[in-house]
Amino acid sequence: MKYDIIVIGSGPGGYIAAVRASQLGKKVAIIEKYSTLGGTCLNVGCIPSKALLDSSHHFYDAVHHFEEHGISVENPKFDFQKMIDRKAKVVEQTTGGVKFLMDKNNVDVYEGLGSFEDATHVKVTKNDGSSEIIEGTNIIIATGSKPSTLPFITIDKERIITSTEALKLKEVPKHLIVIGGGVIGLELGSVYKRLGAEVSVVEYAPTITPTMDKDVSKELTKVLKKQGVKFNVSHGVTGVERKGDEVVVKATNKKGEEVVFTGDYCLVAVGRRPYTDGLGLEKAGVKVTERGQVDVNNHLQTNVSNIYAIGDVVRGAMLAHKAEEEGVVVAEYLAGEKPHIDYNLIPGIIYTWPEVAAVGKTEDELKEAKIEYKSGKFSMRALGRSRASGDIDGFVKVLADKNTDEVLGVHMVGARVADLIMEMAVAMEFRASAEDIARICHGHPTYSEAVKEAAKAAWDGKPLNA
Repeated sequence: MKYDIIVIGSGPGGYIAAVRASQLGKKVAIIEKYSTLGGTCLNVGCIPSKALLDSSHHFYDAVHHFEEHGISVENPKFDFQKMIDRKAKVVEQTTGGVKFLMDKNNVDVYEGLGSFEDATHVKVTKNDGSSEIIEGTNIIIATGSKPSTLPFITIDKERIITSTEALKLKEVPKHLIVIGGGVIGLELGSVYKRLGAEVSVVEYAPTITPTMDKDVSKELTKVLKKQGVKFNVSHGVTGVERKGDEVVVKATNKKGEEVVFTGDYCLVAVGRRPYTDGLGLEKAGVKVTERGQVDVNNHLQTNVSNIYAIGDVVRGAMLAHKAEEEGVVVAEYLAGEKPHIDYNLIPGIIYTWPEVAAVGKTEDELKEAKIEYKSGKFSMRALGRSRASGDIDGFVKVLADKNTDEVLGVHMVGARVADLIMEMAVAMEFRASAEDIARICHGHPTYSEAVKEAAKAAWDGKPLNA
């Protein structure tokens, strides 16, 4: 079979690229080695983790917050297996939706491991060992990423686990040790903390979420500590050993002293690595970087002119929505259009509670670039909507150019900020000023009023409700 475009990998980047290419009149095939479509995000990442985050959040509210709303529930209990089953059902529905999209858009789906024979031919090796070769004028690599580990850690997938195993445990840990204070570690740590586990986070950097704005890291640390999560920052892990049903983690603190943590599960959440295993890039002559990423230019084109790569397997943030946008960009570029993507305006989100969201530059990045800026900050506690719901933790911070007032960065901690951040992403796409946002009427009472107030604080230093 010959295709205009072959997509290897059916995660958010891959399947969206296939849909868009088909919409633009291309004959498209997609190759997926697993029996379900959707990649890491839909199967063992974004979607199942949010399902468990929501289930555990409901339980946590029943235990800790229902009473203050006048709702009495005697001894709330949870059925962990039902939570896992519900998560599986959500995954099944979502991945089934991707299969529907492939059928609707006449995309041919090949189940098996895709590997290059040369720059235009891809072998599909099926689970039964049989194989076939298909030809593509253009090929898009969308093979995503896998969890990283440390060289001295052996992941046994039982007690020493990655995020994949953490989403399908048979029991709630008594003491979950999380190595890594980034997005994945904090989200999954939150799930099990809400369900009664002791959770200890061990992070090498001096703060959690080290790539985010310092005010965000400080606030999130404060609220998660209040929920009972224990943080051990500036701790470098030196060893992880399983002893029966016990896991011992050794680390060195900033004073050079050894610290020992003992728990029944250890989640290794130290990031993810590009996944190109078995892809046969060398047969096609495709180059990779020192970090193992497929090397691409500004059009996401590799050194081999008809081969492109998107998502976690290339440079940049490993985010599903970034992969989706890149999939659209490549499909449109191959159809002769002139798409663009602004990497500065890709939001970063953490789905703890309160949520965390950011877009644009941090204060440290603006200082490093020697850009003069002004900052406006507004506390969620000052909002009527926050007091009504009881979600008073967090803030919105707007960073704007000191001379032009253009919004350069926005950082939020609070209820529903995962959704609120998009207002500012849109505004920044159109190069709005802080005054522009401050002068737009926001509904009352809503969480979004914090955005308006923070923008006014950045513009003229005079928020109305603080």
